[in-house]
Amino acid sequence: MLTFIPTPIGNPQDITIRALRYFEEATLFLCEDTRETKRLLSILEERFDFTSPKVEFLSFHEHNGVARLSEISERLSQESVVYVSDAGMPVISDPGQILVEYCQQNSIEYDVLPGASAVTTAYAASGFKEGRFLFFGFLPHKGSERSSLLIEAMNQMDNVILYEAPHRIEKLIEEIAHIDESREVFFAKELSKKFQSYYRGSAKEILEQFKSINSKGEWVVVIQAKKEQAKALYVDDILAFDLQPKVKAKLLAKITEKSTKSWYQKLIKS
Repeated sequence: MLTFIPTPIGNPQDITIRALRYFEEATLFLCEDTRETKRLLSILEERFDFTSPKVEFLSFHEHNGVARLSEISERLSQESVVYVSDAGMPVISDPGQILVEYCQQNSIEYDVLPGASAVTTAYAASGFKEGRFLFFGFLPHKGSERSSLLIEAMNQMDNVILYEAPHRIEKLIEEIAHIDESREVFFAKELSKKFQSYYRGSAKEILEQFKSINSKGEWVVVIQAKKEQAKALYVDDILAFDLQPKVKAKLLAKITEKSTKSWYQKLIKS
């Protein structure tokens, strides 16, 4: 049987008793990064009543996942196998999804334990009263694909949650402020860790704060939903982006009454 086990997103004390029991019983660990998993187990052994198992640790990530399945497929149903990501809930923005799909297609028993998640932790901390949100994960690193997906996120009628790396976080707030500097946003840094910090305000206000913020660490960003009455607010912003006409036309059609075809014809003539 395969069990997906959430690991702490920061503080090791957030591990569950059930997770520790599964760790001790496991005969094979599949890890997003074996070094991170072994480091966590070493910390747990030092601080808690836990005995680190002397078993095999294999990496399983987006680059080797498919090939690795051919090596371990029989073991998934015959042994006590656990999968852990570097931190947080497996499968969410994580290569464990490959394993879930494989188990479903091949009738292999699997289980997912509840546990730490940066998505829900950040949303609870944001204070936004709406109970609904959309999770976009990580945006593309650069280019028109990043711009178009961010515009799409900011035109949602539900709040949106993003992950962002420390070296791109200031770029993200600049991009958000460029599209709508008055939009309410919430930035959470290093959740559950020593230097955890929360920042909430308009995109313009947060951008100003970033002049004195140390951006090092992992970030979760919550963007408040677009107000319904501002349906065509971002037409000029979309037109200003360096995007292909087809991409622009699709985005413009989503926030206006015009069709994709009519926008495309207008763009190629301009």
